[in-house]
Amino acid sequence: MFKFRLVLITILTAVMLVFTGCSGQVDQEQGNAASEENKAENEEQKEPQAESDTDFIIKAEQQKIEHIHGIGYPGNDEGLYVASHHGLKIFKNDEWLETTGENHDYMGFQAVEDGFFASGHPAEGSDLKNPLGLVKSTDKGKTLDKIAFYGESDFHFLSASYHDKVLYLINEEPNSELERGVYVSKDRSGAWEPVELNGLDANSFGMIAVHPENGGTLAMSTREGVFVSGDFGKTMTRAGDYQMVTAAAYSRQSLYIAPVIHEKIKLVRLSLEQQNAGEELPIPILNYDNPITYIAADPEQEGRIAFITILNDLYESEDGGKTWNQLLENGRIE
Repeated sequence: MFKFRLVLITILTAVMLVFTGCSGQVDQEQGNAASEENKAENEEQKEPQAESDTDFIIKAEQQKIEHIHGIGYPGNDEGLYVASHHGLKIFKNDEWLETTGENHDYMGFQAVEDGFFASGHPAEGSDLKNPLGLVKSTDKGKTLDKIAFYGESDFHFLSASYHDKVLYLINEEPNSELERGVYVSKDRSGAWEPVELNGLDANSFGMIAVHPENGGTLAMSTREGVFVSGDFGKTMTRAGDYQMVTAAAYSRQSLYIAPVIHEKIKLVRLSLEQQNAGEELPIPILNYDNPITYIAADPEQEGRIAFITILNDLYESEDGGKTWNQLLENGRIE
């Protein structure tokens, strides 16, 4: 059954292929014994970084984004990040921005407190190895730190806790260290453990969502519903009576899921205390062939959420889903 589930991963690569068809390193803390001279030097180093950001991130030109493989709110920026086939696009202060370089093909993406984790393939002309393995950026994509499996693996499914050091990934092909399967690292890639997933009564794997403050709390969206765990995936239980859940994301207080109910695309908020009682949020009407592929919830601002569909319609709400602003229509930046 385990190998069978892994074969069926491709059904959910972006959204279970239109319902069967489309689709870290441990940070070292500075000691409190730093001298005033060192503090002054650190302050002086901030200005050049700001100037380089201005050169690296510019106003986006009009374009159509064809492939999007993740969205999120990194804690070191105020914008909503969109990971695309041609690098990062950022919606910030009511305008679209883009990077002038390092426009890699991001196939997996997860925003965290100090930046983001990613996987995929290097941009054309880059001297980076293909595939990228697991990489991390703390400077908005300007540089990528090689975390694990560099030049070996391309992870389409990865997720991490925003604040702590827990990281999950689905390995679709064996590499030098991991067989096929779902793995967790409790120190962001120092060591990997298989995730047991006892009780996952589903024939496919899907998107993994991790609570921003408790890395042992996770959810997985599948064709058979959404399954949750409070023990790093050792045991999984079904939350609610939902089918065809195409995406999931945690905020501090809630779990957001995107189920299909009577052939209609829905967005539902589940309480962490009562995960079988969901509140359906009002969202713009989406056609059945345009399901939600990714959801993002800002851990720093409860109620700030976003979702994107398979046809690259991107919506954002800052009031918990009461009202929505459409940021992309069919992937077009105007």
